[in-house]
Amino acid sequence: MSPPEAAAGFLSANGWGGADIAPLAGDASFRRYFRVTQVSRAAVLMDAPPPHEDPQPFIDVAHWLSANGFPAPAIHAADAAAGLVLLEDFGDARLREAIDADPAAEADHYAPAIDLLVELGRKPAGPWAPYDATVMLREAALFVDWYCPALGIAVDREGWDAAWRAVLDLAATATPVTVLRDYHAENLMLVGPDRRLGLLDFQDALAGHPAYDLVSLLQDARRTVDPAVEAAMIERYQAATGAEEAFLAAYHVLGAQRNAKIIGIFTRLWKRDGKLRYPTLCPRVWTYLARDLAQPVLAPVAEWFDANVPPGLRGDPHLLGA
Repeated sequence: MSPPEAAAGFLSANGWGGADIAPLAGDASFRRYFRVTQVSRAAVLMDAPPPHEDPQPFIDVAHWLSANGFPAPAIHAADAAAGLVLLEDFGDARLREAIDADPAAEADHYAPAIDLLVELGRKPAGPWAPYDATVMLREAALFVDWYCPALGIAVDREGWDAAWRAVLDLAATATPVTVLRDYHAENLMLVGPDRRLGLLDFQDALAGHPAYDLVSLLQDARRTVDPAVEAAMIERYQAATGAEEAFLAAYHVLGAQRNAKIIGIFTRLWKRDGKLRYPTLCPRVWTYLARDLAQPVLAPVAEWFDANVPPGLRGDPHLLGA
């Protein structure tokens, strides 16, 4: 993973001339990250190459989060037209590895992340586009657009849309808050000696239901969350916010929507982009989806799945489609 050609000039123009640049990470998008070091200081260089990526939303959300007291990385310098952003370096300690190293304390590790969402929900939503039923229906369609064709499943598309319309309005009734939309253990850093939380990967923020980021955290596509921990963390959130049964129903509707969308996205990453890691994550996501579909509020969607996707075709699309 080589730095972009413009990196050296960008760094030099912003006081980091001659700094070492080392690969740090890539992700499911076209974005790449590099660690920039110079003597006793370090930063992270985001390469979000246009026209595939636009770093301006990340910059805007980072500024909003910081202004409202939330732990986004500071923006040291940016050239949005070139797709380059120099960020505060939060280090390498992620919540994911901290939990994996101490699974008996899983709930204790998740508690601060829940508390951050409580505080985020107490702020009026930022100036973001609405995360409404129209957007959620379009996202859910990724399942029938990618997963079903990959397995040769012919489905009732009109029935799919109708089933989701019957339930999605329930998830659009709460006062909207800033929804980060990719809030999970691999995007939460443990920063400094006090291991405070640091936020990453929030450029897709929208104004939506406060349960969405809770689902993102507790039905994590990349690590299996103990169902007892999930229940305890939902209770923690409800105790702090006063959220009642309608909130829990919305949680499961949003869980089903998110998990169906993720299965579609992971299939697309395999079929379109050749990324073989992602379909292997789908069985875990199917497990979450099954728990959500078992809720009475999701009966229309559960009936569609029962009629269209046989149980034997619910898993890793790479293996099932081989």
